[in-house]
Amino acid sequence: MEHLKTILQENGVQFEIIHHENPIHTAQEGADYFRIEIGQTAPTLVLKSEKGYFAMIISGDRGHVNLEKVSEILECNQLKLAHPKEVQQITGYTVGSLPLVGLSLPCIVDSKLFRYPFIYGGTGEPHSTLKISPNALEKLNQVIAFIE
Repeated sequence: MEHLKTILQENGVQFEIIHHENPIHTAQEGADYFRIEIGQTAPTLVLKSEKGYFAMIISGDRGHVNLEKVSEILECNQLKLAHPKEVQQITGYTVGSLPLVGLSLPCIVDSKLFRYPFIYGGTGEPHSTLKISPNALEKLNQVIAFIE
């Protein structure tokens, strides 16, 4: 968590870390807990391809992600969700707690997130959530592509 705070403070972005008693497991749980639209929730996924691993931050209302389209954008032959053990090994975080910023992976960001002034996502710890502007994702991550 200190690593995350350092990145946020050094880059001068507006943020809030919100602590909660129980972990939030789904976009719907997050939307209900924070009383926000489900589209403001921003889960971070890790994808695996023959080119390596990628982080993908999506809007909670996206539903299904067309990995074929994403693989075309990334010019990969095959793209799939990384196995939870791989995610832990590559990032140091468990699935469901991946931080919105601070991963050293090339990043794909869902354009739908830019509809909102603030989005809510992981901090690396299950009992806290990061509230941040979607524009900060571009500034703080190695964004290589956007999905529509």
